[in-house]
Amino acid sequence: MSTPAPTTIDLGGCRVQLLQAGRFRLDGGAMFGIIPKPLWSRLSPPDEQNRIALACNCLLVDWPGSDRRVLIEAGHGDKYTGKEPQIFAFEPESALLPALARHGIDPATITDVVLTHLHFDHAGGLTHLEDDRPVPTLPHARVHVSRQEYDDATRAVAVMRTTYRAENLDPLTAAGAWELHAEAGEILPGITARPTPGHTRGHTSIILAGRRPLVFAGDVLPTRHHIGAPYNMAYDLFPLENRAAKGALLRWVVEHDALLALGHDPDHAFFTVTPRDDWFAVTPARS
Repeated sequence: MSTPAPTTIDLGGCRVQLLQAGRFRLDGGAMFGIIPKPLWSRLSPPDEQNRIALACNCLLVDWPGSDRRVLIEAGHGDKYTGKEPQIFAFEPESALLPALARHGIDPATITDVVLTHLHFDHAGGLTHLEDDRPVPTLPHARVHVSRQEYDDATRAVAVMRTTYRAENLDPLTAAGAWELHAEAGEILPGITARPTPGHTRGHTSIILAGRRPLVFAGDVLPTRHHIGAPYNMAYDLFPLENRAAKGALLRWVVEHDALLALGHDPDHAFFTVTPRDDWFAVTPARS
């Protein structure tokens, strides 16, 4: 019998818990860019609409003896109408609020949210509807994102307008909840940002300090099947920059013997990374 994949990891000094806050589907061709379907479909079998299954893997980070509780990413949320629930095959019962409830976590106890970027499948869970009005899901949380990402999102860059959604962002602005940081450097004690541009200009990956560090990659590397150098998404604004950022991030993970967490892999969240030829390979971590 194989050892199960972990859902909780003790990094030494902090505890990391997997919190899956959404499942959905996106077009497989868009998710794998220039990679031909005969190749990517063997890795991620599509449904009859050519969509592949994806998860919103979020991380809940606690420090023993501290009131600080940090959520990394917020999932896609549940504020969708019209054809969108069918187009994306959203599972509202797996959004952030139901996920917190399943784990017995009071949303009011989350002190901070750290985001890699502000696309709807990462920031949608920041708000939910009350009386048909979007309000903050985590009422006491400060929300941390890079200043470049925030500026691009709130200026509604034309090509990204449909994924930077006002209903996810404006209630946080009204609440004064944003904390904007540089692309590189400390966000909170024990948590640093590493610039990984390419998917967006302001995309950052998140590093948790510990006896063994953990890196949350974000969309520089959404699933284990995107490990290959050319396996970028058509959604990446700058594919060559994304490829370079992915390689540099994986090299850092290997050099620091860190664990890797992937945000959209539907089967696993935590991985180990090893060199392979002139690139890298990932293997699901085991308990």
